[in-house]
Amino acid sequence: NEVVGHGIPDMRELEDGDIVNVDISPILDGWHSDLNETFCVGNVAQKTKDLVKASHDSLMKAIAQCKPGYFYRDVGGVVTKHVNGQGFSVDKTYCGHGVGQLFHCAPNIPHYVGNKAKFTMKPGHCFTIEPMINMGSWKGEHWPDGWTAVTKDGKPSAQFEHVILMNETGAEVLTARTPDSPPLWWEV
Repeated sequence: NEVVGHGIPDMRELEDGDIVNVDISPILDGWHSDLNETFCVGNVAQKTKDLVKASHDSLMKAIAQCKPGYFYRDVGGVVTKHVNGQGFSVDKTYCGHGVGQLFHCAPNIPHYVGNKAKFTMKPGHCFTIEPMINMGSWKGEHWPDGWTAVTKDGKPSAQFEHVILMNETGAEVLTARTPDSPPLWWEV
């Protein structure tokens, strides 16, 4: 619901109308990565479903622009244009990141327009794009656990994330859904 990221599960059971983001962080042979999706639980309000879809679609639009020579900072313009056009806001606290032997390594890939990210995409770069999209304000805060990030206004937030490997011709989505993956709710 209002959790933007880093949510620590507690004893609250999921209820009809909730949304839940599942973020998985595999570490294989010393390489750190992650991916995530937001899921609808039962009968979710249409505006919240629109938020979930806007998050997914902004990610896919950003990936479609990726190619060698593309500035990492320009990802934010693509995401912001789509998300603002849907009436939502882009969280400015968290960003996509490189995939490597350190967790959340360079480059930083902000998802908002006007960011100061440096560098261009080059073949061999491996990174994530993971826009966190809020129904209300982009501003957030943390719960007393010091880790769980939530929206400041208590409104819902949704996120999708993929790992991208840049090759000579464009982006290869390493975490792409397979033909056997269950369809997303709007694909049914």
